[in-house]
Amino acid sequence: MTTLIHPTAVVHPSAELHPTVQIGAYAVIGERVKVGAGTVIGPHVVIEGPTEIGERNEIFPGAAIGLEPQDLKYDGSLSLVKIGNGNKIREYVTINRATNAGEATVIGNDNLLMAYVHVAHNCIIEDSVVIANSVSLAGHVKIESKAVIGGVLGIHQFVHIGRLAMVGGMSRIDRDVPPFMLVEGSPSRVRSLNLVGLKRAGFTSSDMADIKKAFRLLYRSGFTLNQALEELEELSNSPHVEHLYHFLQLSQLPKRRGPIPGKSHAITTEDN
Repeated sequence: MTTLIHPTAVVHPSAELHPTVQIGAYAVIGERVKVGAGTVIGPHVVIEGPTEIGERNEIFPGAAIGLEPQDLKYDGSLSLVKIGNGNKIREYVTINRATNAGEATVIGNDNLLMAYVHVAHNCIIEDSVVIANSVSLAGHVKIESKAVIGGVLGIHQFVHIGRLAMVGGMSRIDRDVPPFMLVEGSPSRVRSLNLVGLKRAGFTSSDMADIKKAFRLLYRSGFTLNQALEELEELSNSPHVEHLYHFLQLSQLPKRRGPIPGKSHAITTEDN
């Protein structure tokens, strides 16, 4: 039977690899690494542990996963990286472990991380997210499912990006991006709804009508954020509007960054 591990690869004896895992030339797989069925690890990839990688992932040349966090508070504790199934992790992507013992940097399922993406400690990326080339996520960033992040930009620590949001390339993302919105610029602003993304996700005409009402309340009414949230509560029979409502509520909590305003400076944040 032909071996699936290149003879120049270095694999720690305690690494747990499914027999169908393929490992390319000069890759290094460290201690406390677990890799599931059908995952392909390209040449010159470095994976340190503790790291858990699921099934059917493709990890391209030069990626570095599970290395220590770039955090001065890190004390050598055994933190984690957890990666789900069906992800494409392209060339020279870096995914760091979390800072504190037992914490994890988490990548879900079916995500595409293009070349030179950096995922810092304690980040969470849900499912079916696309992150374009040369994007840097600072610590504790969370990206909800089906968001699309354009290339060559930075995302500030503790920022959350909502479900089905679209972020334009070369933007400066220093506050939360609400679900379903299209954000662009430096400073970044909510420009419109992510209409193309919503249609591709199967939103019905009724769903779209509810989301458009919510958008007008938030960005065209002149209301403060809290005033707009009071009005949004009346539309919360829609699950999509309810998700938007709760996202914006949580965005105002301590340690969160607050939501990005609209291009006309609504939402106003005088009451944040």
